Amino acid sequence: MKIWTGAFQIAAVYVGTVIGAGFATGKEIVEFFTRFGLHGFLSILIAGYLFVFLGSKIMTKAIDIQANSFEEFNKYLYGDKLSKIMNTFTIVMLLGICAVMMAGADALFHEQLGYPKSIGAILTGVLAILVMAIGAKGLFAVNSFVVPILVLFSFILMLKSVPTTSGYFEIFTAVPATPKPFQSIIAALSYAALNLALAQAVLVPIAVEINNKATVRLGGMLGGLLLTFVLITSHMTLLTLQNFTAFDIPMAVVVRYAASGLYFIYVVVIYGEIFTSVIGNMYGLERQIRKYIPIHSIYIFGGILLVVYVIGLIDYGVLLSILYPLFGYVSLIFLLILALKPTKRI
Repeated sequence: MKIWTGAFQIAAVYVGTVIGAGFATGKEIVEFFTRFGLHGFLSILIAGYLFVFLGSKIMTKAIDIQANSFEEFNKYLYGDKLSKIMNTFTIVMLLGICAVMMAGADALFHEQLGYPKSIGAILTGVLAILVMAIGAKGLFAVNSFVVPILVLFSFILMLKSVPTTSGYFEIFTAVPATPKPFQSIIAALSYAALNLALAQAVLVPIAVEINNKATVRLGGMLGGLLLTFVLITSHMTLLTLQNFTAFDIPMAVVVRYAASGLYFIYVVVIYGEIFTSVIGNMYGLERQIRKYIPIHSIYIFGGILLVVYVIGLIDYGVLLSILYPLFGYVSLIFLLILALKPTKRI
């Protein structure tokens, strides 16, 4: 039972770190998967396998080498020279994605709730500091509460939208007029690479803190399966929307016509996904920075939030369109080297 409890907590942190604002709005899923039709569904299965297999591998390898931060893990993957470049890139990635999430919080509070645009980022920063003051326990607690709600909502929305869509089987099995199977595979690899490269920042130190291979391996498998499940249900839901590529927040359109009574819950779900992503990335950054700046963690978190807030002043849509594709393609190096590293048997 103790192993399963620990595994669930790890899985929740894994899912909560990967899922962010772009995922919740549906834009990210459309861009990487749904626009490819049936090929997109098959690509989700590829990405899901990578989340299960490599998510577990990151954590078991972290225990093998006792890596306390992504810097130590990258040194193991790339060697001394290349790891310095990749560590810098990882820091930029984490700060950039945090900035995207903070900008998303601002947009959410302004567009959906009518508050001044800076309120979303300020509230998110204050709540993040409070949670991070508790450390890993706070990270586990928030994700263990939020992630089951996210998974359940995704499933309920699929059940409400798919059965009411005429000719859904034909829609599901259709492919674009100009099929792009190779491009869909590259998109799946890029998506998995981007999110695994980010998730390692929190998975590595958490794995070493737990220091039990059976628990982290099970947690990685469970987290990967949950991510696959949510990707599939979200993909199936988005297919019920005509011209889904024309909307900035396609999932909100589906919620309005298929489950309008759940719209406020959907807004809460989006914020939950933003928040879990922010605290996961902040945790990974703090564990790295603390090695070089021996000050209290609260000051480090404050400094991170200040940098992130300044970056986040750029328009949310601009940030998303620039950062995500760039990070995804460069992270393919991380994916390839991690997959080729031999697995130590126990």
